[in-house]
Amino acid sequence: MHGKGEGSGFKTGVIDLVAGSLGGIALVYVSQPMDTVKVKMQTFPHLYQNMIDCTTSTFKRDGFIRGLYAGTVPALIANVAENSVVFAAYGACQNLVATVSRKPTVAELTALDNATAGFLAAFFSSFTLCPTELIKCKLQALREVQQTNLAANEKVRHISPYQLTKQILRAEGIPGMFRGLTSTFAREMPGYFFFFGGYEATRELLAKPGQPKDEIGPLNTMVAGAVGGVALWTAIFPADVIKSRIQVQSLTHSMTRVGMDIFRKEGFLALYNGLQPTIVRTIPATAVLFVVYEYSKKLMTELFM
Repeated sequence: MHGKGEGSGFKTGVIDLVAGSLGGIALVYVSQPMDTVKVKMQTFPHLYQNMIDCTTSTFKRDGFIRGLYAGTVPALIANVAENSVVFAAYGACQNLVATVSRKPTVAELTALDNATAGFLAAFFSSFTLCPTELIKCKLQALREVQQTNLAANEKVRHISPYQLTKQILRAEGIPGMFRGLTSTFAREMPGYFFFFGGYEATRELLAKPGQPKDEIGPLNTMVAGAVGGVALWTAIFPADVIKSRIQVQSLTHSMTRVGMDIFRKEGFLALYNGLQPTIVRTIPATAVLFVVYEYSKKLMTELFM
């Protein structure tokens, strides 16, 4: 599939892009409620006792669509943008790593090689992810942000992703949309090292002797995807907490300072606030992401290559 000339390379890139987009859409619908709970727990830890309390409170107050599925539109845009770019960049970075390590094809890359390709790919996807993630996080924690400033009888005012984007651009210009970019790099690049490394290593582990890892079947692909997702979040969760605080509370301090402030005032475990709903969300979400990605890619490769 790789290395059949420029046209073929371009087609492969487009297939990776489309397959990544489809995987991203599937991931959002599976994971959005628990993602909302995660962001609320990260940014307002004092308001909720645990994951169950946060989920039920959100559902009772704002229902399913406006509560647990808050920020779905920017989440869809964020995930489609991120996954299309990250999977297309991952394919390109796999080719780069294969060239540098003098391996004739991408199929011969080790789990460590693939992890390195994932690390490099995340640099590019961070630029698409940061602005959309900013809008998503702000919408998810909108009620909590407004509650701190509302008068007694005032109601929480719902705002669309478009209105919020306009507000930020008016107040802060383009740089305002990239608040938290450094913490996005710090989260995404090591995160995708573990994500693709965990995924590829598990696929190798689950393949029978002599069986290519592309043919391990949908169930094993889902298991490998889930392992990749859990590896990613466990490794990078503190950076994600810091990023959520910077974006939701519009902080201008550096990532290190925000992290140290959280650690000093709230203790080390505050950097893992919201990990439980994240793991609960990640297992089915990344399982679905990789199955949709791998099988739509396989189908498109058979049709168009």
